[in-house]
Amino acid sequence: MSARTAPPQDQESGQNPAPASPPARSPEPARDAVQDPAAARHPDPPPTQARRRGADTRALTQVLFGQLKELEPGTPEHARVRAALIEANLPLVRYAAARFRSRNEPMEDVVQVGTIGLINAIDRFDPDRGVQFPTFAMPTVVGEIKRYFRDNVRTVHVPRRLHELWVQVSGATEDLTTAFGRSPSTAEIAERLRITEEEVLSCIEAGRSYHATSLEAAQEGDGMPGLLDRLGYEDPALDGVEHRDLVRHLLVQLPEREQRILLLRYYSNLTQSQISAELGVSQMHVSRLLARSFQRLRSANRIDA
Repeated sequence: MSARTAPPQDQESGQNPAPASPPARSPEPARDAVQDPAAARHPDPPPTQARRRGADTRALTQVLFGQLKELEPGTPEHARVRAALIEANLPLVRYAAARFRSRNEPMEDVVQVGTIGLINAIDRFDPDRGVQFPTFAMPTVVGEIKRYFRDNVRTVHVPRRLHELWVQVSGATEDLTTAFGRSPSTAEIAERLRITEEEVLSCIEAGRSYHATSLEAAQEGDGMPGLLDRLGYEDPALDGVEHRDLVRHLLVQLPEREQRILLLRYYSNLTQSQISAELGVSQMHVSRLLARSFQRLRSANRIDA
């Protein structure tokens, strides 16, 4: 029997052939390592781009300060390295300026002022002291910005102690608002800072005194006229109030006929001829009665006396 007829004989005998074994595979340790649950739960965090940028800036700053120390001030090379230091540390100024976004001042102006502080810090920094430049420069930059707000932005100057206390009041207000879920009362702020309520109110008023409102500017939103148009003014008729009261008091002391002549002359605007025809007397007599009435009023006028 040939080898070609062997498979049919096996089928006729009812024996199933053994299944073929799968081909051997080489192990994949890399895939198994990635699928490790422990490694998936605790991956190693890669350094962020901001951290790398900060580290590069610190390294560049250290190198530039080393070069700046060896150069003669006033030379072009010294100015070039100094300008490179300023440019490399401008992010530090922007970071400090971002703390003052709530002051409603153009951020470009705040950054420019902070850059002045950065330049002062660069000129005064000594790398041999072992202090990192950002640690040394930040107080100078922030101090320059605070000085700008204190001396140039405020049109209404407040005492320095009151301004510093206002900063504490603002911070306490934010903390208490977060803790209570509402705006804190004056008493709660005073208790937090251990000061009086009057000091808290004074600080709040000081915090609002950055700009003086124009008296002639129209009110925004409500369309109302300016504050100057709503302020009171001296009424010229106020001086006549006392005089009218005095005249009323003096007139009742005159005879009835003289009172009537004065009323006809100065309240009804009649002439002496019309008064004489009304009373049936001569015009000369009316003139004498008016002169006598004036004399009595002047003599009894305690204001002129």
